[in-house]
Amino acid sequence: MSSTQYSKKIALVDCNSFYVSCERLFNPRIRKKPVVVLSNNDGCIISRSNEAKALGIKMGEPYFKARDIILKNKVEVFSSNYSLYGDLSRRVMRTLKRFNSDIEVYSIDEAFMDLSNYTDTEVESVGREIRQTVLKWTGIPTSIGIAKTKTLSKVANHIAKKKQSGVTSLIGIENLDPILEKVEINDVWGVGRQLTKFYQKNGIYNAKQLKNKSNTWIKKSSNVLSSRTAMELRGVPCIDIEITQTKRKSCVVSRSFGKRIETFQELKEAVANYCLNASEKIRSESLVAKAITVFVRTSPFQRNFGYYSNSKTVDFPIATNNSIETVKTAVASLESIFKNGYRYQKAGVMLTGLSNADGKKNLFSSEKDEKINSLMRSMDNTNYRYGRATLSLASAGVHKKWNMRRQYSSKIDTADFYSLPKIRI
Repeated sequence: MSSTQYSKKIALVDCNSFYVSCERLFNPRIRKKPVVVLSNNDGCIISRSNEAKALGIKMGEPYFKARDIILKNKVEVFSSNYSLYGDLSRRVMRTLKRFNSDIEVYSIDEAFMDLSNYTDTEVESVGREIRQTVLKWTGIPTSIGIAKTKTLSKVANHIAKKKQSGVTSLIGIENLDPILEKVEINDVWGVGRQLTKFYQKNGIYNAKQLKNKSNTWIKKSSNVLSSRTAMELRGVPCIDIEITQTKRKSCVVSRSFGKRIETFQELKEAVANYCLNASEKIRSESLVAKAITVFVRTSPFQRNFGYYSNSKTVDFPIATNNSIETVKTAVASLESIFKNGYRYQKAGVMLTGLSNADGKKNLFSSEKDEKINSLMRSMDNTNYRYGRATLSLASAGVHKKWNMRRQYSSKIDTADFYSLPKIRI
């Protein structure tokens, strides 16, 4: 009888300081320097290199509060570049699928993998191979935690981030209590701020204490999800890897403006752009929308100007993903809710009632519909190949002075030929 063991094994692959790693990939000069990446409109710090963390720069801290530390220590600052991050994320996920197609893309920089087809003894070396392959093929460093459950793989990943090898396996370890005792309760996957307060109030301060708490007490005092978390800490799989992605039920595109908007023309351009982005997204998933909502608002913190917020929802006669139709409907809705005399801070559109685009003709179908569908496909293919907004509608404007503030943008876009880095020989 073979002694080879094939137990349940789940790996969590997490890209290290992902946004920072993406910026460093095309700028070797900043490899060893402290780096931070800012959120929309250069508001808050959303990614930090290890060097920046060592300086005491906090995650989510407003940029203006950390400005003195940043200037004093010559920290490199970058505006967020989501087209770059999205492209590199897709490359990382494609690389992971070469080891096993059963992966759950958990976020832009995280994925769960099922490694149960590897033996207990070889799984850690497989983790190292995955890490080396991702680094070689994409240039993105990762940390990999392997365990019997998703919750424990999160714990393993937390440990792996502090190791030079970047890989930690909890497979084969009989007693996990010494490891779990070092994991604070707020660092356990699925335990939020309010639940942390509740657990601490009841004397639960680390993962070991939660693991050893009776299921009866957890169910009675909290909920079924908390019970699952405790069971997972005991090594009992309760949360499956979600391989199939569920279709979205709505699609929202919304941004705060780089500067306050007062004219209808600029607001119209912004809303038209958001419609184009939203329509492109649902077309990529073969969906159509039944209704569209347009919303606008001013800043609630403007003391010298009045506050105004409004929205309007309109049903389409026939469910659609046609950019021309969505823009036309959105602009008409905007006209009815726009008011002069206000300084608008934010606007957005939401497509709702999403369903599968079956492509079937109906009573109102015409030859014009097929031509419009061909036009949309041409727009999508062109924008995918040459960069977003290469082909657009005139109503979306050209100069876009209202665009997000991106003062520190690296201006690198792997989907745009003219944005690629230049090499001097």
